[in-house]
Amino acid sequence: MSKYTLQVNGETHEVDADPQMPLLWVIRDKLKMTGTKFGCGIAQCGACTVHVNGAPMRSCVLPVSAVSGPVTTIEGLSNGNELHPLQTAWIEHDVPQCGYCQSGQIMSAAALLASNKKPSDADIDQAMAGNFCRCGTYVRIRAAVHTAASFYNADTNAKKGA
Repeated sequence: MSKYTLQVNGETHEVDADPQMPLLWVIRDKLKMTGTKFGCGIAQCGACTVHVNGAPMRSCVLPVSAVSGPVTTIEGLSNGNELHPLQTAWIEHDVPQCGYCQSGQIMSAAALLASNKKPSDADIDQAMAGNFCRCGTYVRIRAAVHTAASFYNADTNAKKGA
């Protein structure tokens, strides 16, 4: 066991873990944050997506020893009591059915919108390609990403005085 200091959702955590323990299990078992889901365990489904240094990463295959920089999970995406625009859009478009993949879907979409405020359908499809939804809500996911993007663009225009 080794000791790691992790910055997760803006808070510092000290954890004892095997260096090869996947970040997913550190988040879920050590830190007791259960929003990030285990799906496949081989980085193919996207249910375990978190941000490390702002980039979407599959936490099921990322050893805790390889984590350098801040980690954001679905629990840290919103701002206090306010939902993140993607979470609001997810509700507005009734995206989740079973909901299992949704935290990973939202985290991948958040990474896309952080770098592309006006994504096209092709941009969304490419960014979300590694996230699988067994319920097949892809059309609603795309619509929700567009809705959240319009929130970002409206907020930016309001700040510019437009």
